[in-house]
Amino acid sequence: MSITLKQRLLSFLSQGLKFGAVGALGFVVDFTVFNLLRTTVLDSADVHAGPIYAKVISTVLAILVNWLGNRYWTFSKNRQNHTAREGLEFLAVSLVGMGIGIACLWFSHYVLGYTSVLADNISGNVVGLLLGAVFRFTLYRYWVFAPSRNGAPVAGGASAGIGVPVVTGAATTRTGAIRLAATPER
Repeated sequence: MSITLKQRLLSFLSQGLKFGAVGALGFVVDFTVFNLLRTTVLDSADVHAGPIYAKVISTVLAILVNWLGNRYWTFSKNRQNHTAREGLEFLAVSLVGMGIGIACLWFSHYVLGYTSVLADNISGNVVGLLLGAVFRFTLYRYWVFAPSRNGAPVAGGASAGIGVPVVTGAATTRTGAIRLAATPER
């Protein structure tokens, strides 16, 4: 039985909505911590790079929330057996995503000179968040939590490196997902 285009689109949409819900929770953590820090101990009037420090701290906390949500809900069917490797890959992708948000904030605050709390929120929590979210979802879906990386046995054993999953009566699709064949192979 093959997977239809409609089923693939519904699966993609479902995963995208779950990613969005987890991201919304991460956003609440990020936004709340950023603004608490930005308007108190890391105010730019007191600490020159305060907005940048506040964004780093808030984003790291949001990354932790997002990893837990994505690992155990959004991509739960594709979790790796190697939790440490998965966590490091998730962290690497998240840090680059954080860099995108911080770059937007830095450019707006220090290059364009928009230094208000509202401008910092628009650049870091709207523009940076949207660009970073597209980057992260793409790499989480096709690298960190790719169906082909969820611990299925590989041809030639574990020492063979990257291989094709070995499953009797199945074929591998272009995305790496395993599709069951209509009739078992003989």
